[in-house]
Amino acid sequence: IPRMASGMQEKQYAPSLLSFFIYNPKFGPREGEEEKKILFYHPIEIEKNEKIRNVGLCEAIVQFTRTFCPTKPAKSLHTQKNRQFFHEPEENYWMVMVVRNPMVEKPNKDGKPPTVEYQEEEIIDSVYGSVLKQCYSMYKLFNGTFSRAFEAGGVELLTQKLEKFFYRYLQTLHLQSCDLLDVFGGISFFPLDKMTYLKIQSFVNRVEESLSLVKYTAFLYNDQLIWSGLEQDDMQILYKYLTTSLFPRHTEPELAGRDSPLRPEVAGNLLHYGRFLTGPANLKDPEAKFRFPKIFVNTEDSYEELHLIVYKAMSAAVCFMVNAAVDLSREFCEQLDSLVGPQLTLLASDICEQYNINRRISGPEKEPQFKFIYFNHMNLAEKSTIHMRKTASVSLTSVHPDLMKILGDINCDFARVDEDEEIIVKAMTDYWVVGKKSDQRELYVILNQKNANLIEVNEEVKRLCATQFNNIFFLD
Repeated sequence: IPRMASGMQEKQYAPSLLSFFIYNPKFGPREGEEEKKILFYHPIEIEKNEKIRNVGLCEAIVQFTRTFCPTKPAKSLHTQKNRQFFHEPEENYWMVMVVRNPMVEKPNKDGKPPTVEYQEEEIIDSVYGSVLKQCYSMYKLFNGTFSRAFEAGGVELLTQKLEKFFYRYLQTLHLQSCDLLDVFGGISFFPLDKMTYLKIQSFVNRVEESLSLVKYTAFLYNDQLIWSGLEQDDMQILYKYLTTSLFPRHTEPELAGRDSPLRPEVAGNLLHYGRFLTGPANLKDPEAKFRFPKIFVNTEDSYEELHLIVYKAMSAAVCFMVNAAVDLSREFCEQLDSLVGPQLTLLASDICEQYNINRRISGPEKEPQFKFIYFNHMNLAEKSTIHMRKTASVSLTSVHPDLMKILGDINCDFARVDEDEEIIVKAMTDYWVVGKKSDQRELYVILNQKNANLIEVNEEVKRLCATQFNNIFFLD
């Protein structure tokens, strides 16, 4: 009798993290000292000799590939079951991430164990290579560089810092939802009219003048950036931390993104919805703690350590950064709260009102025929209509994973050449995928048009550029 189909279906497994380690070959140069090279190793329960073997293998691969290209050693190694990624963020410090390839388990008849097929071509190097680089940037944001920790307290302090940080951070890596947006690490900017933008700028200037301790400020609304006084690459990783980690932990149900413009009579009494997202949970509490997370910026030159104060009113959030050498007191926090709270509440209400007016003018949203991702390398601006939500743990994309993979492949092709170019792909299922690269900007469009031909697809993309991007693009 043929077996029933139930229980016989294939099982899909997403890519997953097998191991992650950091080593420095200079720390255990002699035979028998290999273990000293290893500064961090996950999973922790792996037997010592296996750790040493795995690190040794990576060292060998890096050395071997150096003979072909001394300046650019290996970035990844492909095997049937997994893929290894290598990154040397600081001289002689190597980070390695091993990712298991996605796989399919196919059941066998006669009670034999299922056949496992590894999908070796599914993982895109640039995506996971970027994830590994992000691991370093995030570590550096909160801990400074590896070499500074080593100078301050030797291997002992460095391993302690690495363990404390990566033990938690690796739990937040959700490799199955990584995609093209991880390669860009872009920043979503909030669209604003000039008047409101000037209000925000003058708010920032006023606060920096009144609170002279504040060294840098960043202003966000609805998880999108409006103003930043930080260097671009520091803002890039801070933005990632805020939007994927800090903000999602603090969404308040009553006001989550639903600011209402305040009535004029209320505005007169200075409503105050402000609160600290870092530091004291409640200023009225006599036991409140005034400890803030510390971040490190400009690590290439001036190497500054700062307190990160994140303060929020309705959907507006402001980061104030203060030199870490200063002790922040209750007085300072109360002063900041009474100065910023009412102003920020009003400002949030203004932005909301402006945003609603602009939305009314632009007319009702109808479901467009296309979805797109746009990225500008010069200011890191990113816009995606493909992602409904992207936090550390969820990436809700509204398109099939196969199409996301095509986007990744097109992006890899773009990375190989400096010239501007355009790539059009007809995908299996009535979808067209178009990639354009022009003048430091990249645009990826997914069109769903059954019987379209190349010329029609091209016209459609031109229309999109004209309406969405006011012709900042592109070669014709």
